[in-house]
Amino acid sequence: MPRRHATPRRYLMCPPAHFAVTYAINPWMDPTKPVDVPVAVAQWEDLRDRYRALGHTVEELTPRRDLPDMVFAANGATVIDGRVLGARFAHPERTAEAAAHLDWFRAHGWPEVREPLHVNEGEGDFAVTASYVLAGRGFRASPLSHGEAQEFFGRPVIGLDLVDPRFYRLDTALAVLDDRTDDVMYHPAAFSPGSRAVLERLFPHALTVGERDAAALGLNAVSDGRHVLLPQAALGLFAPLRRRGYDPIGMDLSELLKGGGSVKCCTLELRP
Repeated sequence: MPRRHATPRRYLMCPPAHFAVTYAINPWMDPTKPVDVPVAVAQWEDLRDRYRALGHTVEELTPRRDLPDMVFAANGATVIDGRVLGARFAHPERTAEAAAHLDWFRAHGWPEVREPLHVNEGEGDFAVTASYVLAGRGFRASPLSHGEAQEFFGRPVIGLDLVDPRFYRLDTALAVLDDRTDDVMYHPAAFSPGSRAVLERLFPHALTVGERDAAALGLNAVSDGRHVLLPQAALGLFAPLRRRGYDPIGMDLSELLKGGGSVKCCTLELRP
């Protein structure tokens, strides 16, 4: 069994004080199902507090009443080597979130902040490994955003085609387990045949995830290299992760799942 080591992380999160499902822009959203905001807040605080208990730093973005999806902070930017590439949302309902995120970064002294030209939804569309930036496309991000990210970050960007509407962004279909060793897990059926072949070539030892755990948004997970925080309903992932030396931690974010997001969607990593 490999020895896994956690490294301290810095995250940006946004409380779900105004979370609601008033429109449907992904298959998980149903405006007829009410959201229990106090429960959503309690679940979110449990995730935030767990990060802090593990030794990580959590910054908080102030929520806005007119932007109910701001809790999904991972969509607001991608941060690599201290450089911030903002988001440009595909749906008008979320457009103003992009500026709110960029304002936060500028106010907190991040020196290189870029407003993108092409549609990308932050770490929803981009996943950072030791060797690559993996980039999803098919339902949200523009393929042109991949070249834009590569030029800005100076890292090779690998485009991956998503084909199942339930896995509408990369962070619902793939998770990075160790960004020092290129260890990842993914749901093969979420990707086109060519993209599956690319993943098999780049990550021959990846953990492949079945339908049931993927449908529980088990891949919407966050890892610090040892601890993997993931939806508690993805029961089939706990034993395989332990066999790889990881410590899986189940989180209940069932209220936020009504908006189509879970652990990763709530968590934007601030990479120095």
